Amino acid sequence: MVLLYIYMCVCVILEQGSQIRIYDVDRGWKVQKNIMARSLRWTITDASLSPDRQHLVYASMSPVIHIVNAQSTMKESLANITEVHDGLDLSSPDDGGYSFGIFSLKFSTDGREVVAGSSNGDVYVYDLKADKLSLRISAHTCDVNTVCFADESGHLIYSGGDDDYCKVWDRRCYTANGKPAGVLMGHLEGITFIDSRGDGRYLISNAKDQAIKLWDIRKMSPTSACYRGYRNYEWDYRWMEYPEQARDFKHPYDHSVATYKGHSVLRTLIRCYFSPEYSTGQKYIYTGSHDSCIYIYDLVSGTQVAKLEHHRSTVRDCSWHPTYPMLVSSSWDGDIVKWEFPDNGEVVVPSAKETFLRFQRRHFYE
Repeated sequence: MVLLYIYMCVCVILEQGSQIRIYDVDRGWKVQKNIMARSLRWTITDASLSPDRQHLVYASMSPVIHIVNAQSTMKESLANITEVHDGLDLSSPDDGGYSFGIFSLKFSTDGREVVAGSSNGDVYVYDLKADKLSLRISAHTCDVNTVCFADESGHLIYSGGDDDYCKVWDRRCYTANGKPAGVLMGHLEGITFIDSRGDGRYLISNAKDQAIKLWDIRKMSPTSACYRGYRNYEWDYRWMEYPEQARDFKHPYDHSVATYKGHSVLRTLIRCYFSPEYSTGQKYIYTGSHDSCIYIYDLVSGTQVAKLEHHRSTVRDCSWHPTYPMLVSSSWDGDIVKWEFPDNGEVVVPSAKETFLRFQRRHFYE
């Protein structure tokens, strides 16, 4: 798996296996830190860099996530050999020895907490300052593929699972009623990723029904009104093509604001994002795709404004620089590609692209 994230002047790249590299974007993409992870099960499933870029957390199919000092002078960070990778255990005695994995994790805006989504349907919040698990939510009936904080307050958490729902959790009242603040219905298949606009109101979700949806949480449904879309076919996105008869299906209670189609969500948990506030005013949505391309949609009209073609295999992830007119994409073909746009906030298909990193090509399923 190759995942990547650009945080101002650094880029974090996760490789299939146990390696994480942090690159200095402003210094010719030189390796700032090379992290060899510890105690992995299968692979690194996700990682998150703190807002101040001081710490990085990473996860695998284990209830223990690990935290690393990303700004230490130790360039080669070998787990508990050259540098300590502290383990943060999300399990409890109530689990009865059952071991679960973590699919998604994210720092809070203030960097004091980490939220994680697991294979047992639960969402966890870990308090880094207190060094303890502060909240466990029985969130979904199956895998929680994606989680994030809604805004800088940290009160609201978004989660998406293979039960086809996006859910909104308000920590101020959850402990009293044990229920989500609301449910966002409209997808017909499992949610692969959620990105918050950062305003505590809007979010987007990518899903295995081959669509991105834009949501306004002011239109969410109560828990009692949950209704999964009807499916009359057998299908597994990990190795099958999406059924043609399903492409025109619509959820009878779709409360999304808009839907964006054209890309392909197959084989892996493909991610989607709002474009940066600074350079584009968040007026675009962009995503990777199984067909080897990057798709960019206009947020308001829903039209496809660009389709970036270069890769030879599934594009799992891509990241738009928060201030520079630049996007970086990663693919199963082993290439990390940099795309540059005109410095005017408008998107045109870039004429210049550069494959500046290349890893061994691997194919896998999850």
